[in-house]
Amino acid sequence: MRSIAVRLCAATAASVLVMSGCAGEHRGDASRPFPAAAGRGPCAVATETDVPATMRDGTVLRSDVYRPRTADAVPVILMRTQYGKSAAQAGSRYQPPDWFASHCYLVVIQDVRGQGGSGGTFSEFTHDMEDGYDSVEWAAALPGSNGKVGMYGSSYVGATQWLAATTAPPHLATIVPANTASDYYDGWTYEGGEFRLAFVQPWAIGLATSAAQNRKDQATAAELKAAAADPTRWMEFRPFKDLPPMQPQNPAVAPWYFDWIRHSARDDFWRQFSIRDRYPSVKVPVLDVEGWYDAFLAGGTENFAGMVAHGGSESARDNQRLVIGPWDHVNWGRSDSDPAPLLKDIGAVGDSPINDLMLAWYDHFLKGENNDVAGKPRVDYFVMGANIWKSATSWPLPQTNWTTYYLAGPGGIADRKGQLVSAAPGAQPPDAYTYDPAFPAPSLGGHSCCGAESGPQGPYDQTPVEQRSDVLVYSSAPLEHDTEMTGPVNVRLWAESTSADTDFTAKLTAVKPDGQVINLNNGILRTSFRDSLSDPTPKTPGRPYKYQIHVWPTSYEFRAGDRIRLEISSSDYPQFAPNPNTGAPFGMDSATRTAVQTILHDQDHPSAVTLPVIPG
Repeated sequence: MRSIAVRLCAATAASVLVMSGCAGEHRGDASRPFPAAAGRGPCAVATETDVPATMRDGTVLRSDVYRPRTADAVPVILMRTQYGKSAAQAGSRYQPPDWFASHCYLVVIQDVRGQGGSGGTFSEFTHDMEDGYDSVEWAAALPGSNGKVGMYGSSYVGATQWLAATTAPPHLATIVPANTASDYYDGWTYEGGEFRLAFVQPWAIGLATSAAQNRKDQATAAELKAAAADPTRWMEFRPFKDLPPMQPQNPAVAPWYFDWIRHSARDDFWRQFSIRDRYPSVKVPVLDVEGWYDAFLAGGTENFAGMVAHGGSESARDNQRLVIGPWDHVNWGRSDSDPAPLLKDIGAVGDSPINDLMLAWYDHFLKGENNDVAGKPRVDYFVMGANIWKSATSWPLPQTNWTTYYLAGPGGIADRKGQLVSAAPGAQPPDAYTYDPAFPAPSLGGHSCCGAESGPQGPYDQTPVEQRSDVLVYSSAPLEHDTEMTGPVNVRLWAESTSADTDFTAKLTAVKPDGQVINLNNGILRTSFRDSLSDPTPKTPGRPYKYQIHVWPTSYEFRAGDRIRLEISSSDYPQFAPNPNTGAPFGMDSATRTAVQTILHDQDHPSAVTLPVIPG
């Protein structure tokens, strides 16, 4: 499986593609609704390292503290990270901590429990509510603090903010999470019931490596580091419950990882950490930054809408801001990002505003400045294809015209005449293909994490994938007018399978007049999770079911002459673990079987895609 995916990804990455509009159109007059670059501030900065903070159970966590030289009491900006406090996610994502401190903030960068210089045993998600609360209150009481605390950080360092905020620390005034999710089962470890292999497995091996280093277990750390250097090898290993790199001689290397495998449904194990179930507990304003090809985009948009509707205070509900740019998970998809050439080609208009916007946000909520960064819910979003920033007041956008296209005609490899049409078709034959878990369709880009060598990210030409017999293709007629689509996409798929449990995938693409096929976003559903993420149930082989596949959001301006395309398949590897088609519990054995998949699109089974068209 690895050779097919890697060969196609390498071939596609070698060609620099051009999205219509990405190479200059609309670039010069595109507005950026963000503060101007601030540069360094007026305060000199002194640094203290390994400052201890004692948690409620006696565990000592350590922080680096960047202290502005001023006689005035100042607000605190806190980052709680598992990726090393000395790194502080600077360079690829943020300005360094002393840059923020130079603007007269007390900046605290803390290693989470069991990582870096901090004591205790590392276990992902487990301690970040209580430790987050205790750390906020400790930071608020530091000498020189005025008692107001804001938080920041990306990816899991966004999760440490949300988990702290759900406990409502009295001195927490705002959080600024980036590239992070609403639920650590749905949209993090699993999606649509399927395991997010290319992200989760290499990421977990990396976490286990740094945790072993924290324990001074150098032999285990060396073994794990060697495994991390060859991530695609281990993606092929079955069964997942016996993954060798996570089970070296020390049996306590990463028990949390095997919890994730055993808890393959959204049960109480996952609900104890969920953010989406706790919006009323979060009482602070939130500035949330996401990317159209980010690993956690869907959760970021859900957090915004959930807080606007259910936040725990009027101030929280009124002061939610969401920024979504043309970014993948690492390096904001900019010129030093690897590889995603289509994102790099967008140019400076697509650069992240995070540092200056975050500073203005803190100036308002921590220092009381009236600078118009907040006051009502706001979404700033980048329209790819047109290369412009736009703003709205809600998510999904209030003016969305939900537009349905129906699947029609033969979408299989033999004909490739599948259509997307505006009226439900009459009687017509279904499309069928064979899905073999040992030969899954490869991932070419998408919303994964965290590096090109393991997790496919971003937009690529999908032509190589469309040469496969297990990928169906349905295309609209060429569009007569430029058309913006911004928001989530829903696929209603009527399908049957010879297996009691299988996967169906959907991918929305833009087809350019020159034949390039650019992925906008994708989704997946494990069929046993069709009714519930908590209580999976098998289906009856050979019986048609209606499935809802949630394609993650996008924003793209189709140009006149472009076509809208939907790809349907049953695999997207290595982004997702291939469904073995056996119906057995996830990750417990290595058996597989092939399945014949039948996609129905007739008057009794109107398979369709609903798109978020933005008028005007």
